[in-house]
Amino acid sequence: MMLVSTISYIDRNAIAVLIPTIQKETGLTGREYGWIVAAFSYAYMLGNPLWGMLLDRLGVKKGMTLAVAGWSIASALHGMAGGLLSFGILRTGLGFCEGATFPGSLRTVMQTLGPERRSRGIALSYSGGSLGAILTPFIVTPIALAYGWRMAFWITGGAGILWLIWWWALCERPDLAMTPKVEATDFVWRDRRVIAFVSAYALGAVPLGFILYMAGLYLSQVFHLSQRELGTVLWIPPLGWECGYFFWGWWIDRLVKRGTSVEEACRRAFLIGVFLSLPLAMAPTITSLPWFMAELFLAMFVTGNFIVGGIAYATSVFGNGRAGLIAGLGAGSFSALTAITAPIFGGYFDQKNYEFAFWVAAACPVCGFALWYWLRGEPEFASGKADTPR
Repeated sequence: MMLVSTISYIDRNAIAVLIPTIQKETGLTGREYGWIVAAFSYAYMLGNPLWGMLLDRLGVKKGMTLAVAGWSIASALHGMAGGLLSFGILRTGLGFCEGATFPGSLRTVMQTLGPERRSRGIALSYSGGSLGAILTPFIVTPIALAYGWRMAFWITGGAGILWLIWWWALCERPDLAMTPKVEATDFVWRDRRVIAFVSAYALGAVPLGFILYMAGLYLSQVFHLSQRELGTVLWIPPLGWECGYFFWGWWIDRLVKRGTSVEEACRRAFLIGVFLSLPLAMAPTITSLPWFMAELFLAMFVTGNFIVGGIAYATSVFGNGRAGLIAGLGAGSFSALTAITAPIFGGYFDQKNYEFAFWVAAACPVCGFALWYWLRGEPEFASGKADTPR
């Protein structure tokens, strides 16, 4: 599952690494690029909870086979795109199918690992996303420079097909081949704790989407890096994301083992994350490329806090029976915010108003923590008590 999430992020991130070259050939503006990002994000938003519910019932063997085959084809066909409409259609297909990535990861962890190893399993399987973001510049840049940007999409799309061969062999294991039973839980859509989880996850992760999709544009426009030079630095911020997954997962588990409740452990982690998120607002004032990249590294390191902590909080509240749906809601809500903010950020980049864009990205984790802290208490709508006043 770590490998397939790595592949999924290479497929989705290739356009972010290659966008300066694609813009020169196709004439796409920053705002149009933002709408292409939004097309992926809206489809990803819808796909996550839908795939989550499907995987909770169908199982990971069949569900992941359908999803990976679909997104691999969509990714490869990016090599035939030539403008806003064609890119938008293909990004929609890619985004919807890739919505199975993290629901499949969490569902697999719950089916194959005992409770004492699940936090590490979540960190490992989810870390493929950040690993894919690290590897993308090293993989797609040489291909694009040697054979053109279109060939990069054909090759990365083909990686998913190869993964499916291994997946079907691996799924001979009974714990993967099984169809899971959806356990009864107190999960209620109107439960304020659902909104608390979504707020912490989605708003806390806004800097992730901002840096992944906009860093290439900023480095090209402000630091005047070439496509080749971008390939040498764009791996640095996702490395912070990768480190963040493992550090915050270890730190939260460590607090819980010492007797701290999961909710309190998450509160402490989120509070630290809020303060570490604020320096991102000052990034446009940094004129040194190494220091600027260090700030992006820190911002993405903090993002792992809100993702791992959000999942830990939600699974502690709602149990394992809805693991796929929980993962889908988290990733889907993040994608929804990315879809909303990407065209806005792209527009500000067209206007060279970088300061305000970075300020908004830095403020989102603060808002996410505030909403989580306010809503994290007992459910307002408990099962069978929806009409009972608090």
